[in-house]
Amino acid sequence: MATVLNRLASAFAITGGILLCLMALLVIISILGRALFLLPVPGDFEIVGMGTAIAVFLSLPYCQLQRGHVTVDMFMAHASKGTQTFFDVVSSYIFAFIALLFAWQMLFGLADMFRQGDISVIIGIPLWIIFPFGVVSFLLLLVCCIYTAYLDLRSMRQ
Repeated sequence: MATVLNRLASAFAITGGILLCLMALLVIISILGRALFLLPVPGDFEIVGMGTAIAVFLSLPYCQLQRGHVTVDMFMAHASKGTQTFFDVVSSYIFAFIALLFAWQMLFGLADMFRQGDISVIIGIPLWIIFPFGVVSFLLLLVCCIYTAYLDLRSMRQ
């Protein structure tokens, strides 16, 4: 289970990183095109916005497995290891619930965007194409949250 989750989350994060690199390249090409030829890439900011959203979605599960999410440990810095682990378990379950809610709501967003036929203003990209990435990423995040909570619970028992 650990190997499958790590590989899947890593593949998502690598894909997100590649996508961000492509977005940076697009911005460079657009800026150079604008500066040198007065020809920017049409809708570059729309594409970059969508690509960035997808990249962020894809990175969330890996970040959870690496315990890389921002935490406020002002109150927990001096707590015992057991207390810290307990709150890690609680926060993982809360985050799992939030990931489930986000995936569920993104399904509604996907259905609405698809049904309404919403498109981006400049180049007319269908906006619904972002949502499947979010749904799948939040579902994987849900599994990763439950798995990290399980690991923490197991460490508390040892």
